[in-house]
Amino acid sequence: MLITVSGPGGSGKSTLATTLADRLGYDHLSGGDIFREIADDRDLSPLELNKLAEEDDQIDRDLDRRLRSTARDSDDLVLESRLAGWMAGEYADLRLWLDAPLDVRAARIAEREDKTVDQAREETQARADSEALRYQEYYGIDIHDHSIYDLVINTARWGPDGVLALAGDAVENYNGDADEGKFPVTGVTYDF
Repeated sequence: MLITVSGPGGSGKSTLATTLADRLGYDHLSGGDIFREIADDRDLSPLELNKLAEEDDQIDRDLDRRLRSTARDSDDLVLESRLAGWMAGEYADLRLWLDAPLDVRAARIAEREDKTVDQAREETQARADSEALRYQEYYGIDIHDHSIYDLVINTARWGPDGVLALAGDAVENYNGDADEGKFPVTGVTYDF
């Protein structure tokens, strides 16, 4: 089973993806891991690559191509990134979207990155706005369209254990052979 975990910064993607993969005995791959591999391939630090990505769209395209390829070639995997649900396309069995109000996410990021909540809120919103524009420009993806996701969870309502329980129930009760089957991501072609 290929499970994708997507959502904005501070929504709990990494926490859920790691614990869900551990619980299921699946592999876990994050877009951040792939980003670091791309940085290594180019002999850059992740920070240097991030700055370069603002000028060079091929960096995002390389990351997304690797996500798509990994989704195509993997079983028993939890794939995590903002676009994992979209990039996995028809290969995904279960797509999860995590979210929380900006103030909640900013507080989490501030604590994790040792910065003020105001700074985290401003940076998080700016990053989200920039990514939304790039996703639309590159692939025609409206990141605010959650219709492809099987389950959308507001992580402000549950702690990590509650979110894991909800996702675990979704996996346990998943019926890939149902008439409704997978919800294909149709009409979207990606030009990497």
